[in-house]
Amino acid sequence: MVITGATSGIGRAAAREFAGRGDRVVLAARSPETLAEVRAECRAAGARALVVPTDVTEPGAVARLADAAEAEFGGIDVWVHTAAVMSYGRFDETPAEVFEQVVRTDLLASAEVARVALRRFRAASAGTLILTGSVLGHITAPYMSGYVAAKWGLQGLARALQQEARETPGVRVCLVNPGSVDTPVYQQAANYLGRIGRPPLPVTTPERVARAVAHCVDHPRREISVGRLNVLMRVGFTVLPGVYDVLVGPLMRLGGLTLRPVAPHDGVVFTPNPAGEAVRGGWLPDVSGMVRSLAGAGGTVGSAVLRRLR
Repeated sequence: MVITGATSGIGRAAAREFAGRGDRVVLAARSPETLAEVRAECRAAGARALVVPTDVTEPGAVARLADAAEAEFGGIDVWVHTAAVMSYGRFDETPAEVFEQVVRTDLLASAEVARVALRRFRAASAGTLILTGSVLGHITAPYMSGYVAAKWGLQGLARALQQEARETPGVRVCLVNPGSVDTPVYQQAANYLGRIGRPPLPVTTPERVARAVAHCVDHPRREISVGRLNVLMRVGFTVLPGVYDVLVGPLMRLGGLTLRPVAPHDGVVFTPNPAGEAVRGGWLPDVSGMVRSLAGAGGTVGSAVLRRLR
């Protein structure tokens, strides 16, 4: 399993998911320090893991990653591409170089991953490519023009690749489209809007998206949508475009932006920030952690009561 974007959010959750299944994983992202952390997590789960520091926007980097994976494991069965960056701001107030790098990372690098992976899959007559899109590949939202443009492009690219894959039995192309997900991408985004972004409700977990990715490996499907309101938003966007356009701006300002001010910055669009990389972004409570804490506290209290009774 080659995973691009493996150090944060959905990619890191997918790495853990595959490692827990015993799959051999090749972990790729820009930050060598965080890659080492993810490798340790995968090895602790009992999986073999190779790390290959990779900037998917650099010419030749994706091909070198594929060569390293094949040299280590003899071939590639699945390629999961999750690498993405984001930028907030009015289109005319966002620096052109930031907009272009968002599109380069989220769309053109996805195309390069698909090109490299599919050539190898066709040669082997087997392989599954899983691209990570977004509900924003079907609808639009203000202040995220670069990301929206890239995801719409990725939607069209994936559809074309799926049509071509019909001519190559054994080669499958899947697209996983999440809605709002509790990842650090919002805090890590470039920002020229003055307010930090956030995932609008309802928010799902990256682990749930990772399970959908794993499901695509076992049961390939053309597209999987992960998000309770994804279908409703798509229907509103298509059937009632006038109403949608009236509502989406106020709803975005209310639910898609925090009240925390921020000075203009380019986030991780050009360089990674290892300190901000994690599976979750902190937008949802860690229910499993809370359960473990409560169980531990309950055990401590129970022991104390037993000691007093004795």
